[in-house]
Amino acid sequence: MYFAIEGVIGVGKTTLARLLQPTFHAEVLLEVFEENPFLSNFYSDRDRYAFQTQIFFLMSRYHQQNKVIPSALAAGKTVISDYTFDKDALFAGINITGDELGVYHKVHTALAEKIPNPDLVVYLRASLETLMNRIAHRDRSYERNMDRSYISELMEAYDQFFAQDKWQGRVLIIETDNLNFV
Repeated sequence: MYFAIEGVIGVGKTTLARLLQPTFHAEVLLEVFEENPFLSNFYSDRDRYAFQTQIFFLMSRYHQQNKVIPSALAAGKTVISDYTFDKDALFAGINITGDELGVYHKVHTALAEKIPNPDLVVYLRASLETLMNRIAHRDRSYERNMDRSYISELMEAYDQFFAQDKWQGRVLIIETDNLNFV
C-alpha cells in the first residue's frame, strides 16, 4: 500500500507520517525541502525565484519517489509519504507563468508517467488562522514572513486539486483545527 499525506504548508503532514510509520511498519518518504537552494530566496521574491524553486523540487521529488516507492512496493512494504508527486504541479500553477510554466508542465508530464499514484491520500485541512499559527510556531527562518494571501491561495488550490475526478474515492479529508498530532 502507498499512502500519501497532503495539505497546505504547516498543516501537519510530516508529523502525521512519522506517527503512522510504526503502526504500519512503513517506509516513510519525507519531502526534503531543506536541500532546495532557492527556497529562502523564493519566499522573499516569488516572481524571480519561482521557476528555479519549482524545477528543483520537481527533480528532487522525482528522484526520491522513483528510487523508493517502486522498490518498496515490489518488496511488499507499505509506503507513507508526506507529499504526492502531483502536488508539485499545483504549486507550479500558482507560482510560475508564461513560457516557464509550459516548460515546467512538459518536464512534469514526462516524469509523472514513471511515478505510481498513491492508493490513498490523507488530505489534512485547517483554517488560515491555524495554519499561520503553526507556521509561526515552528519558526523556520524562511517562513517568518509568509504571506497570508499565499497560504490562502494554496488552500483554495488544494481544495480544487482534490476535487478532480482522478482523486475520487482515494482521498480522505481530515479537518485538523482541533487536532494536535504532537
